[in-house]
Amino acid sequence: MKELVFLLEEPSAKAMIEGILIDKIPEDLHIRYIVFEGKQDLEKQITKKLKGYHNQEAIFIILRDQDSGNCQDIKTKLKQKCQEANKSQTVIRIACRELESWYLADLKAVEKAYQKTNLSLRQNEKKFRNPDNIESPSKELKFLVPEYQKINGSRMIAPYLNLENTRSYSFYHFIKSVKKIIHF
Repeated sequence: MKELVFLLEEPSAKAMIEGILIDKIPEDLHIRYIVFEGKQDLEKQITKKLKGYHNQEAIFIILRDQDSGNCQDIKTKLKQKCQEANKSQTVIRIACRELESWYLADLKAVEKAYQKTNLSLRQNEKKFRNPDNIESPSKELKFLVPEYQKINGSRMIAPYLNLENTRSYSFYHFIKSVKKIIHF
């Protein structure tokens, strides 16, 4: 059975992906989410999880936050772990700084999710034009929407995200990778 397996750092990533893919999954594709308890847990267990996966038709996508780390170093380290598991075709995507950068790249989606008037008017402010450069996107989002919580916020915002949005390059590349597999 053809299967797309997401290996995720945290539950909020699962909630976001579920919201994006809700009506886009073909009937002949099974989606599975393996959610870890943070980036250290993901890095510690990723090789074992991949080695233990025996479905030859499975396609893997790893999603991890960059946080304060070096994006290339993180990706290289994850690639090595995938090679150790004989799963070198695994797609690795890094959310530049945090998943919340993707939400800050689409303030219209945040505005709709939280019914905040005029929030999207701030999209042209310098920091929101390229939110992958914001040092602490989760704090910035919490400032804009005090009631924001990671998992529920991801659930609320995801259905409104513009999948053609290129303000966050890490979001753009993640969506491009998923589209290549699912063809939506």
